[in-house]
Amino acid sequence: MKTAPLTLSIAILCLVAGGSPSGRAQSTVPPQTPVPAPAQPPRPVPPTRDPRTPGYVTATELPDGTLPSADVDGNFIIGPTHNPAPEMTVRDDVPHGNVCELVMSSADSKIYPGIAREPGTFGVPDPADPDKLVVTTSRPAPYSRRVAVYVPKQYVPGTEAPFIVGADGPDPLLFTALDNLIARKRVPVIIAISIANGSGDAQGSQRGLEYDTMSGRYAEFVESEVLPLAERECHVKLTRDPDKRATMGGSSGGSAALAMAWYRTDLYHRVLTYSGTYVNQQWPPSTDTPHGAWEFHERLIPNNPPKPIRIWMEVGDRDLLNPNVMRDDMHDWVVANERMARVLANKGYHYQFVFARNAGHTDRTVKQQTLPLALEWIWKGVPPE
Repeated sequence: MKTAPLTLSIAILCLVAGGSPSGRAQSTVPPQTPVPAPAQPPRPVPPTRDPRTPGYVTATELPDGTLPSADVDGNFIIGPTHNPAPEMTVRDDVPHGNVCELVMSSADSKIYPGIAREPGTFGVPDPADPDKLVVTTSRPAPYSRRVAVYVPKQYVPGTEAPFIVGADGPDPLLFTALDNLIARKRVPVIIAISIANGSGDAQGSQRGLEYDTMSGRYAEFVESEVLPLAERECHVKLTRDPDKRATMGGSSGGSAALAMAWYRTDLYHRVLTYSGTYVNQQWPPSTDTPHGAWEFHERLIPNNPPKPIRIWMEVGDRDLLNPNVMRDDMHDWVVANERMARVLANKGYHYQFVFARNAGHTDRTVKQQTLPLALEWIWKGVPPE
């Protein structure tokens, strides 16, 4: 989507976590001229995958409604019932963190000046290489993004705090979970920086460029442009210790979370992903990683020494399968996450993999059930005090 250029706009609101923001700066968006979409083959309906399928990792199936312990590694099957965890309820008997809200403009970014794919257009497979998608309708375009910085009530101003960076924000579910987990000293006093994407999705979009690119560029954007702004405007101090820094995200935000730690292990050691897009979706193509995030389990993790990364992963039995025009056998989200679990185990990583029955892509009910567990698991080893 094309919008008029935006000047820097920073709106700071201190809100009780889970509250409704108000008074945000608004930008004027000119009318759109619709672009007809070319004829596309129908998107396949994802089948329900059986976690006992030959070739899938061996996993422990838990009684319906129960979750694995936050103290163990390995592969687990949960569901089909997904009731919210008690920690996902806003409670009056725990301290509520404040949420400082910012708005960032592409006009102020040295790393991401902004692109967008023309509305209603898609890429086409390269006839010379079916593993590549050709996109001819991506153009420079400005954007603005919201950044929500959750500051727990227990944070002592001026002290360095552990933190988690989340994709596709703001994420009030994360803030509610942290309120309850911090109060019970099940995780450290964590600041959360929940960052909206730069708009669009997949190849040719700003979101796709940020999240699906196999490099440390998004981590560098966060490090050089987002975190200094959060520290300055929200009056917090963030740790430089990579073992006290985490990333999280769903779908392409999940592959971005792992890329942040993989390519910048000096910055992040802890990763949390829902329905991670460990598939072939990178654009523009790269000769270093021609299969995009599929390379994580195809080549990068198997062929490199283990890195100091601790990762929690989830995938649903009805997760995505070939959601675009590519039919390259590298667009099955369940297979991609199963392969991730296998190579992580083979290399001796600390990981926990949850296969959720009766669950779709980045399933909200599964997140409400498992997020407290996932947060507690990835922060193991960092004292709560």
